[in-house]
Amino acid sequence: MSRRKNPAIKLVAVVAAILAAGSVHAQSSVTLYGVLDAGLLYTSRAVNAGGTNIGHRFSLMDSGLSGSNFGLRGTEDLGGGLSAIFDLESGIDMANGGFGNSNGNFFGRQTWVALNGGFGTVRAGLQYSPFVLSLISTDPRNASYFGSAGVIYVGNVLATGLFNPNAISYTSPVIAGFQGSAMMALGGQAGDFRAGWQYSARLKYEFDGLVIDAALYSSNAGGTAASTPVPTTVTFSGRTIGAGYTFESLMLKAVFINFKVAGSFDNRVYGGGFGYQITPALLANAGAWYTSDGNDTANHSILVGAGATYSLSKATSLYSQVAFVKNHGKMNTGLALNGALYEGSGSTTGVNVGMRHVF
Repeated sequence: MSRRKNPAIKLVAVVAAILAAGSVHAQSSVTLYGVLDAGLLYTSRAVNAGGTNIGHRFSLMDSGLSGSNFGLRGTEDLGGGLSAIFDLESGIDMANGGFGNSNGNFFGRQTWVALNGGFGTVRAGLQYSPFVLSLISTDPRNASYFGSAGVIYVGNVLATGLFNPNAISYTSPVIAGFQGSAMMALGGQAGDFRAGWQYSARLKYEFDGLVIDAALYSSNAGGTAASTPVPTTVTFSGRTIGAGYTFESLMLKAVFINFKVAGSFDNRVYGGGFGYQITPALLANAGAWYTSDGNDTANHSILVGAGATYSLSKATSLYSQVAFVKNHGKMNTGLALNGALYEGSGSTTGVNVGMRHVF
């Protein structure tokens, strides 16, 4: 009889051991956290691989508002203002229970350990790039997985720059309102030192409700990132600058983004929108993004998205979203990261309603 244990049983044992260790040492803590997000998706049309319209689409949608995931986050006080922190985060596909919203590995969203202190934070491992964090910060719809700049990002470069393996980063403390960060991800390919290298940097300024955020990203082909289930090796350079201003319950944001993919397109994205906290439980937001290919301006699109989120409690909320996209030429901007990432030439309208629970 085989003595091999079920992987799920092993995972439960590991989690229990980590949590138990955190309870033994008073200066340490480990937190289990996660997001469960699922809903219904309707689009006025769908296209097949050849770009042909195959009619309306109605389906269950995983992660309409944000990516479903679970993880373990921990910290240990080392004394003298220094602490060790870590994060292990796995993506979940709510539709089938598999891996999703990640690079396809078990902890395929974040797997890093760091030192944090008065000097800032140094992280090592799989992590989000400063470029992606800047885009999330300047998106009026909080980088929703439906009808936002997040859809444009993934549609252009997939998961490259989002989940960065082999990465080392530094984030400075806030000094006179300024905070900087930089990341280098090593390719890890024997015999080719620069293969798969990824670089990113960010500078953010905050003062009295005003935020100005700029970042860049650059990547080389190859490296071990090409062997993950969802490769993160699109060779591109990214640039962005955005601004936001918050006044009481109103938030305004505007952003410019450039995705220049080697040997392909040079997409320039101009976006902006607002968010308004109508009541403590009800948030509404909307945004619009115009994308034009600098190599051929006949290829362009306009994406408009709006949504409302109602909090039933601190952990559970209901949401509804609507989006419209119109593509010209070879542009194929979609409506959602999951289920409608690309749309064909012409107009498409989509609606998403769902439920989100955080723990």
